[in-house]
Amino acid sequence: MNDTQINNRQRNILAFLYNNSQSSRVEIATSLEDYKGSRITIIRDLNHLIKLEWVEQSGGGKYVKYSLKKGKELLIPVNLEQYFTKKSDMRNIRYPKFNIKLVNKLSELFSPKELKLFEQGKTKLKEKFKKTDSSLLRRELERFTIELSWKSSQIEGNTYSLLETEELIKNKKQAKGHDKSEAIMILNHKNTFDTILAKKDSFKEINIADVRAIHTELVRDLGITTGVRESGVGITGTKYLPLDNKWQINEALKKLVNQTKNVQSVPEIALIFLSMLSYLQPFNDGNKRTSRMISNAILIANGYYPLSYRSVNEVEYKKALIIFYEQNNLFHLKRIFIEQQKFAINNYFI
Repeated sequence: MNDTQINNRQRNILAFLYNNSQSSRVEIATSLEDYKGSRITIIRDLNHLIKLEWVEQSGGGKYVKYSLKKGKELLIPVNLEQYFTKKSDMRNIRYPKFNIKLVNKLSELFSPKELKLFEQGKTKLKEKFKKTDSSLLRRELERFTIELSWKSSQIEGNTYSLLETEELIKNKKQAKGHDKSEAIMILNHKNTFDTILAKKDSFKEINIADVRAIHTELVRDLGITTGVRESGVGITGTKYLPLDNKWQINEALKKLVNQTKNVQSVPEIALIFLSMLSYLQPFNDGNKRTSRMISNAILIANGYYPLSYRSVNEVEYKKALIIFYEQNNLFHLKRIFIEQQKFAINNYFI
């Protein structure tokens, strides 16, 4: 659902019902401390949310109760600023450990209107590759690669600027005042994206070997162990704990790959890998960058615009991931995914 279809009071109603199923209208109205409305206003809000198929009602008259519609918890709008006013130790974490059942719920993530955006981008990209001079295409791919390598590395804490990244990729000149590992991380992104472009047809359907190969290339020469991790791992900023058993991790990875084979929508598959590889954390390090590259490999292989994450706020991106880990709520990560598709359509191959 497009979050512009609902106002702040309606968002708060959804957030209340997320934790308080089978609530009366009075209970809902009482919860809206900062967004109070008249009885008629609350009824209108609830009817609007029912029409959007986010809320359902049971009973009748003064006994009517409201709940989130089954399966909608995944995508209800959550107030990020409000959620992160509490430190990780104080937050009510709904899923403190990996939820193996989550992958089964990841379906019909996009509305027809949202899917239309991706299809329009695909059509535009196809026409551009037909009509644009090959040398201009190479230059534009180079620009995209630089911006992706810079921003994806920045999300991981890399301190290279965009101009320093451009100089590194174009002229192999490392910037002064930076650790050598930062240059290696950026060049690994560039080389991985080059591999994806060269072998794009092989990524139309992702397998476990693809995930491992992309990870290996991204962490090359960074002192990071490759292969599925064999022990537990903590994540900065959250008490969520991924699986800590190699065999369980392998099974979860296998289930993820197999489950996506049943999904028809390519953008949906790309979003599932973006979110679930980060959530599963199958490797000792490099999981988020692997998820972004696998997601892009899927988009490129099927003719869609890849995402550079050029305009993403890295703190907001990390918060979107943490709320997915802790609450299994995909709303903000999906929002970022759509925003970056719009950005790609409007800024690359124009």
